[in-house]
Amino acid sequence: MSQLNNTLKLLNLKDENIIFYDNYLSEGVIKGKRSLIFEGYLTYTPEGCPCCGCVFDKNIVKHGYKLSKLTVPKISNLASYLYLYKQRYKCRHCNHTFSCTTNEIDKYCYISNNTKHSIALEATKKISEKDIAINNNVSHSTVNRIIDSYQSHIKVCRNYLPKNLCFDEFKSVKSAVGAMSFNFCNADTGEIIDIVEDRRLYSLTRYFSRYSKDARSKVKNIVIDMYKPYIVLIKTMFPNANIITDKFHTVQLVNRALNKTRISLMNKDKLNYNKLKRYWKLLLRDRDSLNHYKFQKYTCFNHLMTEVDIVDYLTSLDITLNESYLFYQRVRQAISSKDTQAFDNIIDTHCSNLSSYMITARNTLIEHRKYIHNSINCNLTNARIEGINNLIKVIKRISFGYRSFLHFKARILLISGLIKPTYNSI
Repeated sequence: MSQLNNTLKLLNLKDENIIFYDNYLSEGVIKGKRSLIFEGYLTYTPEGCPCCGCVFDKNIVKHGYKLSKLTVPKISNLASYLYLYKQRYKCRHCNHTFSCTTNEIDKYCYISNNTKHSIALEATKKISEKDIAINNNVSHSTVNRIIDSYQSHIKVCRNYLPKNLCFDEFKSVKSAVGAMSFNFCNADTGEIIDIVEDRRLYSLTRYFSRYSKDARSKVKNIVIDMYKPYIVLIKTMFPNANIITDKFHTVQLVNRALNKTRISLMNKDKLNYNKLKRYWKLLLRDRDSLNHYKFQKYTCFNHLMTEVDIVDYLTSLDITLNESYLFYQRVRQAISSKDTQAFDNIIDTHCSNLSSYMITARNTLIEHRKYIHNSINCNLTNARIEGINNLIKVIKRISFGYRSFLHFKARILLISGLIKPTYNSI
């Protein structure tokens, strides 16, 4: 009896109606793999016939055994199987036969619930589904079905929203409507609230209409990038929310404008082409972080220079590049020092020598002035949701992409911890 209990514990089986034979363990080759084979039988006295409902009596008799070859979790990295002989009964009242059942496996299924739970736990890790299938000795389709079964566990409370939110989009699947999908999270904790397939205004308005008006009115701050439909959405659906433009996207806007200005000059000035191309990173760095005192030899220059000397040389090549560079540095400084007055002075001051790219960026800053002020005066950023987007990219990369949005969403929520697999949820 002690050996039986140890075997049940080894296989993590809770059903005491499963009894193992004397020589219950053997080795064999199944599907070309060395495997462990456990043999036992399942028997008990049923309460009655499941077909006609007659209570168990002398007319319900034993009728042999039915063999079920069950896949169980690996042991010592060897594929393991349980050859379970289920007791069959015949009901003479209705002339039907039936087998004993156990909670260790689902009806009509030959993969144990322990194996399914193991698959669900591995699905919470950054690992491809093919590797999960190999680790659990099942097919890739089985892993897909188990992950898809968690779609029904995705439940979003429509009567509550956090006080601070982050909005962003990401590239999900090729079949997604609108090319990009939308996700939003709690700006304070970074917990994903939900993922929506389509980021377009019509779809998001319809989606947030499902939340109660009271829940939407309690949202105080929403951090976004400069995607205009988000601004329209917030003004329509979140009447009391402040719109905050993420600091990173504000700096990125002028950063890209300066870089395009440099590339435009680089393609015209063949003499300084290599210098403008090699030292582009120095132009984009905060000037205060550049080295002012360490002289050394740099490629493309014939004498000792500092990083500041290189930047000064590059900006002296063209007045448009110089003015655009100064504008970029002043915007960065105003945002980092949280000086809204300085920011207003910078974007309101007319600069005739700005590049066309920087003029476009300046006009965008003027258009979003109020929302940038909110970001300067507030410590909220989109850093948490950008981290989530990075996680999503990792999931896509290790899995070589997804076809189904719902399947992809379930995997994201499993890995992010929003869905927690339990044995009873399989």
